[in-house]
Amino acid sequence: MDRLRGWPATLVEGPVGLRPLRLRDVRDWRDTRLRNAEWLRPWEPSNPETPLFRTGLGPYVSMVGALRREARQGLAMPWVVTYEGRFAGQLTVGAVAWGSARSAQVGYWIDGALAGRGIIPTALAMAVDHCFFTTGLHRLEANIRPENHASRRVVEKLGFREEGVRRRQLHIDGAWRDHICYALTVEDAPRGLLAQWRRTMNESSARRSESSPG
Repeated sequence: MDRLRGWPATLVEGPVGLRPLRLRDVRDWRDTRLRNAEWLRPWEPSNPETPLFRTGLGPYVSMVGALRREARQGLAMPWVVTYEGRFAGQLTVGAVAWGSARSAQVGYWIDGALAGRGIIPTALAMAVDHCFFTTGLHRLEANIRPENHASRRVVEKLGFREEGVRRRQLHIDGAWRDHICYALTVEDAPRGLLAQWRRTMNESSARRSESSPG
């Protein structure tokens, strides 16, 4: 497949948005990454093309160019995560495989100042629905370090199932690190993951209201 069905795509749910990564995001991306260097360091692949700590714009331009080529080839969907219209992080669906697999891998990061607001679960739910019901993928994987409890909570909240440990899967923060494989198939969310996540959020909000002093 030369081009992904439904790409480029902009998705919105309340204050949370996904839109294609673009070159003019460079300063927001660089500033956010530098401000969050310590927050991101333990989870970021060791990749000389996208270092966390350089102030130059070259790494970003190279990354965007590579991801846009992959998008044109039907291999990736690189999104910016926005919150109330502002740059908040990144979510990329990559390693897209067609044929009998119809699968992909998803990765994400968020500005630490915005963590804990349900932004990434909402963004991921939108991305999953787009991948399953517009693009036509069947399976999505998220591979997460065992120590990354915040990221693991994101996929667990959305119903991704744990499928085992991949030993020394990626080089991260100076060493080869194990990752837990989480996966979801279209059969797991036949009515859409975003609708399921909305129900979860509404139920949680109702429980908080009931437990609040009157």
